[in-house]
Amino acid sequence: MNMNRLSSCLALASAACLIAGCATESARPPVAAPVPYETSAKFALMDSGAQHSVTCASLQELRTPEGRLQVAANVLNRENRRIEVQVQCLFKDPQGFALDETPWQTLILTENGQETVRFTAMNPKATDYEVRVRQAR
Repeated sequence: MNMNRLSSCLALASAACLIAGCATESARPPVAAPVPYETSAKFALMDSGAQHSVTCASLQELRTPEGRLQVAANVLNRENRRIEVQVQCLFKDPQGFALDETPWQTLILTENGQETVRFTAMNPKATDYEVRVRQAR
């Protein structure tokens, strides 16, 4: 009989610990996940093929000595096959209006490969940008 009471007490204690553990877990504030570049205004995948195959590993902004904005984007192939995409950069003023854009350039990415593409604004008034990627045409 004592053995039954002991096992009942142990079961109750275990359940109380489990419930307390769950309560403290849910009381923690959620941790914000990093925002992927694909959903930011600085990196745009222009078609479904690019959305499926390409991601942006990182973006870097610099200013040249003349004050022009320079952007470097690490474009990553998510596929296990070689793909061909085109990339371009649209430079914008502080209000978000387009100032100039670079010509589309073809980028060949090997299987799961990553390439850095660099762009420089022609206008020193550029303060923002959008790197665009689409399937090669």
